[in-house]
Amino acid sequence: MPAPLLSREQVIDRLMLVFRRQGFEGASLAELSKAAGLGRSSLYHYFPGGKEEMARAALERMDTWAQEHLLIPLRGAGTPEARLEKFVAALDSLYAHGREACLLGTLVHGESRLLFQEPLRASFETLIDALAQLAVEAGVETSEARQRAEEAVLRIQGALILSGGLDDNGPFERVLASLSDQLLHSEV
Repeated sequence: MPAPLLSREQVIDRLMLVFRRQGFEGASLAELSKAAGLGRSSLYHYFPGGKEEMARAALERMDTWAQEHLLIPLRGAGTPEARLEKFVAALDSLYAHGREACLLGTLVHGESRLLFQEPLRASFETLIDALAQLAVEAGVETSEARQRAEEAVLRIQGALILSGGLDDNGPFERVLASLSDQLLHSEV
């Protein structure tokens, strides 16, 4: 019996995992084709622009996911602490408790940085702005809130790299556990 046809979103989800693990330069068409369960010609049917279009689709899909699971909860109802708690839970799930890389983090290196600079910048700026606004709502002064938000993103990204390099999700889990104090409460 033939395999069921995949939706474009399912194909993009599979491609995204390859880009998260291999980066843009490291993701070969053979690996992308295998992950999608499609021959190269079928893959090009979905993405006539080739690997660059595949990565752009993955970035757009990640942006949609982030809007729904990260940004809407950060901007929603409830105390800043409760909203940040939802954000942290979503991050923990997205990154498999620190065992999976960040798509944005893998695309900021090499050729891909130049190809995807604008969507990468927009994604990071949107996240930093949302975290800064949350800190302001918690009583942090505006310029201090922006610095804390940048530091929070830096710590999350760094913890993902360190956790991957050490093959130990402890650094990522510690950063998530301390995020509320760092962003909303403590003197940084």
